[in-house]
Amino acid sequence: MSDGLYEELKAYEGLPAAEGGVGRDLVNEPMIRHWCEAMGDTNPAYTGPEAIAPPTMLQAWTMGGLGGHQSRSAAQDELFGLLDKAGFSSVVATDCEQEYLRPLRVGDEITFDAVIESVSEQKTTKLGTGHFVTTRMDVRANGEPAGTHRFRILKYAPAARPSKKPAAKDGKPARRPRPVINRDNAGFWKGVEEHKVLIQRCTECSVLRFPWLPGCNSCGGAEWDTVEASGEGTVFSYVVMHHPPFPAFDPPYAVGLIELAEGVRMISNVVGVPHDEVRIGMAVRLEFLRTDEELEVPVFRPVGASSADSAGSSAAEGSAA
Repeated sequence: MSDGLYEELKAYEGLPAAEGGVGRDLVNEPMIRHWCEAMGDTNPAYTGPEAIAPPTMLQAWTMGGLGGHQSRSAAQDELFGLLDKAGFSSVVATDCEQEYLRPLRVGDEITFDAVIESVSEQKTTKLGTGHFVTTRMDVRANGEPAGTHRFRILKYAPAARPSKKPAAKDGKPARRPRPVINRDNAGFWKGVEEHKVLIQRCTECSVLRFPWLPGCNSCGGAEWDTVEASGEGTVFSYVVMHHPPFPAFDPPYAVGLIELAEGVRMISNVVGVPHDEVRIGMAVRLEFLRTDEELEVPVFRPVGASSADSAGSSAAEGSAA
């Protein structure tokens, strides 16, 4: 990368990315309800006449939808155009940071301005080489400061992909990553050893929760017991993993968000069918996949699919809890 290009990119720091933005909708109950249903968040603060919006919805009220916002600045388009021209034509969102200054309530009008806060030097990542661009958005509710949202992307030139699945360094078959087991989820993995999926149940309000947590996110209670999942469920959502490749995983494979019959959701692999046949609403049943001599993980097979060994065509994610 030439110093001249980086100087051009740095010149955009501090310039507006959006000015005078207005949310397409007032803060409203239907959007709050849809968000909470999708997240499985039953906090009573988000319902009723005095409801507030979940703080993490801060960015949602500023989104322009498929048509975008008229407030988008020419400076941001110019910056991305420079990066595209230099070969950094791919983009991936990397992370965001939010700061909350006051609750958002039903009926609030959302306005915002955004600024190009920083452009990094050229960085090399596993995805490729490029520049991180950070945009800061200042959000107001009825004219009052409500929060700040920083959104960071990587504009990059993709790295050459390996032509084949990477092998373990010692020549032995690669083992899947070990789950991180701590005092909060040890009971879940103990259940897996016994071929059970255990769901926490608050002993104060009886609300089920998954993944395992040290306290109830409904009533705040610290005491709990467990119920065993029946093993029946449906595919609530899913993604197909293609890249990046990892030893012991054989892409493409399907990772599903499974809604259990008990009402909670967990992440695991859908096995026993080709990845491109997985569908939302598909009925699935729990089984356990032995990945090596030390590790078994819960996975889900479509009801009616063959129970023949599918270890060679599946890639259990192993992070259900």
